[in-house]
Amino acid sequence: MFAQLPDDALDAGPRKTAHGAERLCAATGTVRPIDDMIRFVLSPEGAAVPDLKRRLPGRGVWITATRSALVHAVARKAFARSFKRDVRMSPDLVDSTERLLERAALDALAIAYKARRVVAGFAKVEAALVQGHAAALLHASDAAPDGVRKLDATMRRCADGDRTIAVLNAFTSAQLDLALGRANVVHAALLAGPAGNSFIARYLRMTRFRTGMGKPDHDNARREPQGLEAE
Repeated sequence: MFAQLPDDALDAGPRKTAHGAERLCAATGTVRPIDDMIRFVLSPEGAAVPDLKRRLPGRGVWITATRSALVHAVARKAFARSFKRDVRMSPDLVDSTERLLERAALDALAIAYKARRVVAGFAKVEAALVQGHAAALLHASDAAPDGVRKLDATMRRCADGDRTIAVLNAFTSAQLDLALGRANVVHAALLAGPAGNSFIARYLRMTRFRTGMGKPDHDNARREPQGLEAE
């Protein structure tokens, strides 16, 4: 059962907030860090829209950044209660929010590639693992099992106790092709650096939305890198 919300669950508008700041979830009535939430505002037409970057004008409502919480928010008319007015709800708000999170992660991957923090191709990925340069190992979700097993074995063989390598496989080869601007991307390695960290943070946010878990599920990210903050 959802908690009763206070009379005014809206924020005061977009502004910079310190890491660790908290907001009330309009879906559950719980208080959470903003890194675990998504801000929603009203469009000029009165429709609820996600504000992933927390920059859109107007007062906003915060929802825990999981698919289940957003489904509950829609079902319980949490947006209308919080905004105290009729709110237009797109029938695909939940799915479109997930697509935006996915797009944000892929855009960050493209930026990391342009910054030369991503290498693609089996041989280059294997070399990055052996040389200790890889911060994350990416497999296309439709990659052949044999190639996945071989690179995973290389990663385990080269790993040390002080370094954690995330294994990420939420994107298809076609999605990786578009992000990197090249054909037939099946395996890639993300190299350490700010651009890579930004991608991993957005990837984790996307997988948390899908799974509802504090950490990505075993299939999508077997280990969570330490010291990374969502944008």
